[in-house]
Amino acid sequence: MEENKLVNKVGILSLAFMGDAAYEDKVRAHVIRKCPTLKVNELHKEAVKYVKASAQAYAVLELMKQEQLSEDEVSVVKRGRNHASNAPKNANVAEYKYATGFEALLGYLYFSSLTDRMEEIIDKSIELINNCLTSK
Repeated sequence: MEENKLVNKVGILSLAFMGDAAYEDKVRAHVIRKCPTLKVNELHKEAVKYVKASAQAYAVLELMKQEQLSEDEVSVVKRGRNHASNAPKNANVAEYKYATGFEALLGYLYFSSLTDRMEEIIDKSIELINNCLTSK
């Protein structure tokens, strides 16, 4: 099935599932480049700082605030955010919903064959989160 047709058939949580994988992949590469001598358990702890719901919610809200997302992209974030889901105990509901919206956006871009745009958003998000972490 052609990717652009598939994106219209895939549910929003399936898009988030794919977006989560794409984001995790880029974060792991970022963390290894940033800290190449860390042991795996320390790399994991560093990666969690970027992939936790609060960090993803922060990134997508900043991108929206800075008007870095198109209307279509914001629409996908809102669809993902508004989808019924249960937040894990380590995240509040609002953060978890925005994180789901963020991941859905990445999955949407992936299946729309807009991987350059997906990577651009991931890179901007990592940069935003990194700046937030270093300013603490």
